Amino acid sequence: MRPKETFVEKLRIAFLVLLILIALPIILPLVVIALLLSLLHRMAVHALIWLVWLPRGKDILLVYSDSPIWHEYMTAQILPLVQSRAVVLNWSERKEWPKWSLAAHAFRTFGGDREFNPLVVLFRPLRPALVLRFWSAFRDWKHGRPESVEAIKRQLLTAL
Repeated sequence: MRPKETFVEKLRIAFLVLLILIALPIILPLVVIALLLSLLHRMAVHALIWLVWLPRGKDILLVYSDSPIWHEYMTAQILPLVQSRAVVLNWSERKEWPKWSLAAHAFRTFGGDREFNPLVVLFRPLRPALVLRFWSAFRDWKHGRPESVEAIKRQLLTAL
């Protein structure tokens, strides 16, 4: 049986509800503004890539690292497919990336902060970027299940 809530607990809950109701009209517009700014930022990075990379024949961002799990596969299977069209970043060498490079900024914009390595981002004119994340597929690969990695590779081949 649950003990009855005391008067102090009820008062605390009522105070929290009141505080949320008062703060909501202030917080909600700020959240909307933040989401709009994030969307504008993504659109600006897209536009920069379309203007700078696409005329040079570069429409792919490839990010990988020297991990023993995927390094050989990425350099032998994926890199040859996209090398002529890709801007390549090695996550293991990120301290050497130029701070203001478009490639590093695009990686931070489209890679996010989870499952970002290895990653292929295909930029298509006037369409959203196609982001292919290999991390969880390589986790399966490590446990003897290569199907996910091959599925992402097929998805990349189809998009190319």
